[in-house]
Amino acid sequence: MTNQDSSEPSEFWLYGYGSLIWKPPPHFGKHPKPLFNGPSTDVSLISQIGESLDGSTVMSVVSGSEDHRGTPEAPGRVVTLIERSYWEQLTDHHDSAPERVWGVAYRIIPEKVAEVKEYLDIREINGYTIHYAPFQPADGSPPIRTLVYIGTPDNEQFVGPQDPQKLAEHIFRSQGPSGLNKDYLLSLDTALSELAPDSGDVHVHDLARRVRELESNCADENKVTSSLLSAHKQKHSTEEAEEIEEPHH
Repeated sequence: MTNQDSSEPSEFWLYGYGSLIWKPPPHFGKHPKPLFNGPSTDVSLISQIGESLDGSTVMSVVSGSEDHRGTPEAPGRVVTLIERSYWEQLTDHHDSAPERVWGVAYRIIPEKVAEVKEYLDIREINGYTIHYAPFQPADGSPPIRTLVYIGTPDNEQFVGPQDPQKLAEHIFRSQGPSGLNKDYLLSLDTALSELAPDSGDVHVHDLARRVRELESNCADENKVTSSLLSAHKQKHSTEEAEEIEEPHH
């Protein structure tokens, strides 16, 4: 619901970040609009995917995923929102934090609100808590009060900041029921860059670059291995042919 008219129970807005940017919930009644949390934000948040106008949010890939992009034995990595006060206590690998958290707002049609909330509890509840906070649409229209899922450091899924290269390598080799962890990261990088001219995220883009390099190196290694196997097979076939053709005494 909007800040100006919070008395309308039929208005339900969802703030989508992470995979919700490109995989929207069912039954949203308007075209999604890019937004970010603005100076009127009453909940300080931080995210791996955006920035905050008043400096109340930051970004970092710090949440494990056992149910979508990983498994309980080998959790993947996904983005989350946490309070800046928590982030300031972490030993992060970034010199500074961006000032806006970019995402997408979805207005859910009234008769489907209960169904969508149930859907989101299944999709997002692992490692998250539910909050309401106002976010500022990128088109300058009034702030929108949205439901948002955020994580807390005391949650067992919270893994904290990691060395960027080690994090990229972990993402590169992880997968879960929803697919490859690297596909999540690369889709997130693309989706963020397409929201608005300045909506890209430096941290996410850097991780995506590292993962693409790992993909390229892996492809090159596979080509070399394939070439060596092919050469070995050809040599073996040639030797067999020579043995067959060799005259017997």
